[in-house]
Amino acid sequence: MTDVGEPLVNVAIFVVFVAVTLVVVLRASRGNRTAADFYAGGRSFTGPQNGIAIAGDYLSAASFLGIAGAIAVYGYDGFLYSIGFLVAWLVALLLVAELLRNTGRFTMADVLSFRLAERPVRLAAAISTLAVSFFYLLAQMAGAGGLVALLLGIDSTAGQNVVIAVVGTLMILYVLVGGMKGTTWVQIIKACLLVAGAAVMTVWVLARYGFNLSDLLGAAVAAPGSAGDALLGPGAQYGATGTSRLNFLSLSLALVLGTAGLPHVLMRFYTVPSSREARRSVVWAIWIIGFFYLFTLVLGYGAGALVGKEAILAAPGKVNSAAPLLAYELGGTILLGIIAAVAFATILAVVAGLAITASASFAHDVYASVIKRGKADPASEVRVARLTVVVIGAVAIVGGIFANGQNVAFLVALAFAVAASANLPTILYSLFWPRFTTRGALWSMYGGLVSCLVLIASSPVVSGKVDPVTGASLSMIRDTSVDFSWFPLENPGLVTIPLAFLLGWLGSVTGRERGNERRAAQMEVRSLTGAGAEKAVEH
Repeated sequence: MTDVGEPLVNVAIFVVFVAVTLVVVLRASRGNRTAADFYAGGRSFTGPQNGIAIAGDYLSAASFLGIAGAIAVYGYDGFLYSIGFLVAWLVALLLVAELLRNTGRFTMADVLSFRLAERPVRLAAAISTLAVSFFYLLAQMAGAGGLVALLLGIDSTAGQNVVIAVVGTLMILYVLVGGMKGTTWVQIIKACLLVAGAAVMTVWVLARYGFNLSDLLGAAVAAPGSAGDALLGPGAQYGATGTSRLNFLSLSLALVLGTAGLPHVLMRFYTVPSSREARRSVVWAIWIIGFFYLFTLVLGYGAGALVGKEAILAAPGKVNSAAPLLAYELGGTILLGIIAAVAFATILAVVAGLAITASASFAHDVYASVIKRGKADPASEVRVARLTVVVIGAVAIVGGIFANGQNVAFLVALAFAVAASANLPTILYSLFWPRFTTRGALWSMYGGLVSCLVLIASSPVVSGKVDPVTGASLSMIRDTSVDFSWFPLENPGLVTIPLAFLLGWLGSVTGRERGNERRAAQMEVRSLTGAGAEKAVEH
């Protein structure tokens, strides 16, 4: 199953997409004159434009490749990713989105440092932002390696590593040239292509079964090698054992709470001129994201029925290959090339958004606010941001090589766990608890982040997980003789998220520092009304 479609056709479609988006990025870059242009696109995007871009940012390779594959192989348990991601977006909308837009300037740390000690809080927020971005980038890079390996028939690990390096280089180029404006337009184009491509494939799959969803599900259950009736109910992936159920609970908690702490999604709200446009962008994003996750149900079961579990797991990208293989089964070489280009666009757009968020956090929060103590000029700040993009790209390439072959939906769930542990408690306490202190913020952010990283490193995700049938390693460390895992859960959210909330409360009530209730009242007015927000965006 290594030769799927025509590699030359696939490469040609890739090249066309990259060429078109590079032209768009170059045109958008002409307006990049200030730090606000580079970080927030000059706040020139309308609500609908930003809503489409948010969907483009949120619907990552995990949404298209990972979830479709998880549903194809595990059925109901795979669809839980779709449910978790969508519900998570509603949590982000109701709790933090508009409040952050009204309070901040360029980054999440602008909000956290509004009424707390600026330098230590900004440094902690920047470190957590970089950690979340790194795990998210791992997922996208892993998706890129498997996808292009499938389309070009590259079986060797070295060849897939080259593919990952090319994706990282393109990401660096997009952000260096276009900044937030260029990245936003790439995300808008990608969102339109992704939803249109998924819709076409959904209709095509349903047409194969007379637009009868029951027949489609029956075909998936009856497919050779499938899990049978277990596909239609819980338990195919998260079985009846206590550890499996705890794994499911931990994953669900991380998915539902993680989005509200994802810096690259929250940063999108700074690209609109007003809170009204922020609300409009949310409405557009929810509709687009909701429809797309309904499509994944049909695509996943369609891949299970038409391609089959064994063929999916035998492909170079394993679970992540389900959607491209389904496209080839439905429409042959041309549809495969188009859908693969869409998936490639998805990866490029998301990694570009992550890179600009991470670079903005380091340049704006660490360099300008901590190192230069707020006295850095905008030009030098943007220079540092561009240099940071190059470093982040290099780190992402190396990390992506190690993560190649992992399910991208699962890797993104790890990023959600880090975001929910390190960022969300501090954001909520800052917005809603007047007695919250700097000590509480630092305890919460560092405690949540460090505990999350330690438990991930000590879990079967990194070492010690072996396929009971083949004996092959399912962990990031491929050597089956290496096993230093002691934490049984694959996602640490069940432990680290409550711990971070507890540390934030404990640090605030036990220290000598008192919460600045006057600044808290100012922040409440600003977050609810937007009063003073325009002053906050001047640079």
